[in-house]
Amino acid sequence: MKKIKNSYIALLLAASLLVTAAGCNKQEEPVENNNTETQTEVVEEQNQNEATNVSTNTEEEEVEVNLTVYDNSALEVADIFTKRDLKQTVDTSDAKQYTVSDGQTITITEEGIYVISGTAKNAQIVVNTDDSAKVQLVLNSLNVTNDSTPVIYVISADKVFVTSTGDNYLAVTSTFTADGETNTDGVIFSKDDLVLNGTGTMTIKSTDNGVVSKDDLKVTGGTYVINAGGHGLQANDSIAVYDGDFTINASTDGIHCANSDDYTKGYVYIYDGNFKLNVGSDGIEAQTILQIDNGTLDIDAEEGLEATYVQINGGDITISASDDGINGSNKSSAYNTAVEINGGDIDITMAQGDTDALDSNGNLTITGGYINISAQFAFDFDGTVTFTGGTVIVNGSQVTTISNSMMGPGGFGGGQQPGGNGGFGGGPRR
Repeated sequence: MKKIKNSYIALLLAASLLVTAAGCNKQEEPVENNNTETQTEVVEEQNQNEATNVSTNTEEEEVEVNLTVYDNSALEVADIFTKRDLKQTVDTSDAKQYTVSDGQTITITEEGIYVISGTAKNAQIVVNTDDSAKVQLVLNSLNVTNDSTPVIYVISADKVFVTSTGDNYLAVTSTFTADGETNTDGVIFSKDDLVLNGTGTMTIKSTDNGVVSKDDLKVTGGTYVINAGGHGLQANDSIAVYDGDFTINASTDGIHCANSDDYTKGYVYIYDGNFKLNVGSDGIEAQTILQIDNGTLDIDAEEGLEATYVQINGGDITISASDDGINGSNKSSAYNTAVEINGGDIDITMAQGDTDALDSNGNLTITGGYINISAQFAFDFDGTVTFTGGTVIVNGSQVTTISNSMMGPGGFGGGQQPGGNGGFGGGPRR
């Protein structure tokens, strides 16, 4: 057995919102957790040479995995990942096998495990099942290049797992063709919950977006190389990453989550993983909350991290930006606008001009971590500042107070020194 690594999560949101935001399967019953700080274990493969047996409809496989909680979390994430989400291998002995061919459409209409392999042009895997069905697609060295349609298109399901083994290559080389009123603009495009996992590599090339979910998107393992004319990873309701290795080159955002129909949704949660994001707009953008607990992030972008509420609790983060390094922006009236840093090793290098390393349209809070800033303007905030811990270096010199750069030294009350009693204003709100 292996224990899930410590994260730092606790309640600050209303429970009704959190159950929705967590993106849990609607039929899944959470593990009861009355302890505010608890650890659970994820079942490890009994033998590395023997695939783990996954049942598609047993209650045991679908219970949530609780993560260790942290007293100052923006999100309640105890129920984001299920045990099945975290299984990187699957028993395919009873799976249905498909080998793609040119111009072929494979339509899956029943719950189950399906192994897809082969090389083809203009081939498509379509999932169109009952909305209670769970489907697992195991991509076994699949190589498909399409002109204008997604390689994987999920029309209806409860949840679809795309599990990679070997080296997979999926591409769309021309303008996407809409499916009626549905703008299918991703190489993998899903109208329902989508989970990416596995032990293999998935290389995705797209004239528009790489991976799109119109519901919740989770990534729990695997290696992803995405070259996209739009966003790398995109979802409407939430994007949650447990682990994985990501190299994303995108014309717009590397990771993008927003819901124009519901301003309470659209969060991004990073539990761990390795990210190299070279993008034209934002490295990671969330409509509501962006929470990073761990991981290694190397971002070259116009803006590195952007959300209404940005919270960093850990990780090794390097940002090179031409506008804002980390930006708390008014994207959702459901939450207080803020940038909050409680830990991590953060290095921000800003381009010359009217640029800000830490920019909050609301409050700015630093309670821990190591922050190294190279910038003409280090801080810009419209609300209050709280500086109670951590190390902050600006252009080679350690600072003991946080001043609003746009107002000059000592601006906005001169900031608050470490050890002061400043508050954050209650954190996110509904």
